[in-house]
Amino acid sequence: MERNELCPTTVWRFYARGHECPAGLYNFRTMNVINPGLIRALARVLLAMSAALLALVPFSPRAAETTAPVLLVVGDSISAGYGLAPDQGWTRLLRDRLGAEGYRYRVVNASISGDTTAGGRSRLPSLLREHRPAVVVIELGGNDGLRGGNVDAMRDNLDAMVTMSQKTGARVMLVGMRMPPNYGPAYTRSFENAYAEIARAHRVPLVPFFFEGFAESNELFQPDRIHPTLAAQPRLLDNVWPTLKGLLDRRA
Repeated sequence: MERNELCPTTVWRFYARGHECPAGLYNFRTMNVINPGLIRALARVLLAMSAALLALVPFSPRAAETTAPVLLVVGDSISAGYGLAPDQGWTRLLRDRLGAEGYRYRVVNASISGDTTAGGRSRLPSLLREHRPAVVVIELGGNDGLRGGNVDAMRDNLDAMVTMSQKTGARVMLVGMRMPPNYGPAYTRSFENAYAEIARAHRVPLVPFFFEGFAESNELFQPDRIHPTLAAQPRLLDNVWPTLKGLLDRRA
């Protein structure tokens, strides 16, 4: 038997002793299939083996999550969940509601306790580059107001943040805050109006007051009377959700 007529090399040692190649393997000289039925059987075995190997690869929710559009929250201690255990704040509840409502968004909470609009403005460019969000929620200004900061400077910072976000193609929502009356009527009015002015100028939706409906409920605030308790987190989400939902896309 000539070497050119031999079976594939995997069975060469066995058949080199004078045996002929069995039907169903290739003739190396003509490259013709001697027994097509055997080849089809081998193909079915290979397909079954491939399916079995794929079944061994575990599904990774994290891998699927990385392909989901990002909903970026840039806020202060209210959104950072100050005084609460990790993942107990309203942004975690938002993540759960998005899933329950059939939205694929991945929530990235970039909120920092003590942050101001100036801090948010300086952090935002890198956040936009890193996460490429589809939706940006801006919840800042409370610390500016509590420190008696200049409202014009706050307005300028928020305006810049909205502009930067919109230039990337992201949809933006503003979350407003109000100052207690002891700051004086002129300051509290100017502070509150700043959010509405920016929302109108950029045509973005606004949640006028994050603490709407429970601001006077002492039991829903921590002892500092600034930060909401765990029980108040669903109220925060409920205040945000109707407006935020209008920015979401089920097809995303």
